[in-house]
Amino acid sequence: HGGTPVKERQKLVDQFQAPGGPPFFLLSVKAGGTGLTLTAASHVIHFDRWWNPAVENQATDRAYRIGQKRNVLVHKFVCKGTLEERIDQMICEKQELAENVLGEGSETLLTEMSDSELLKFVALDVSRATLDE
Repeated sequence: HGGTPVKERQKLVDQFQAPGGPPFFLLSVKAGGTGLTLTAASHVIHFDRWWNPAVENQATDRAYRIGQKRNVLVHKFVCKGTLEERIDQMICEKQELAENVLGEGSETLLTEMSDSELLKFVALDVSRATLDE
């Protein structure tokens, strides 16, 4: 959860990475996304979905480090009708938007936009923002 002192973290990681070490290592997404290398992991399970897809990706990437010799499976727990489902939908929408804006060749288009085109792109659509659903 991030409250473990830095020196203690490395000891826990070393124990997990060692042959015969614990079978799993439980971290919060935020703690898992900060400077840990877990190449002994073969599964990453997201119990606590995060609003920002980059935070989840960073946590997942702790298992995809130099030295990883295994396939790594990523699992994300999402139950219908829950906050996690809404977070999952939002993450998918953000990733789709990022792909549409920054996908293949789009970087050039974005940098070639005029000032007015760029302002229109990032402007708030007041009519949509004030709709009651």
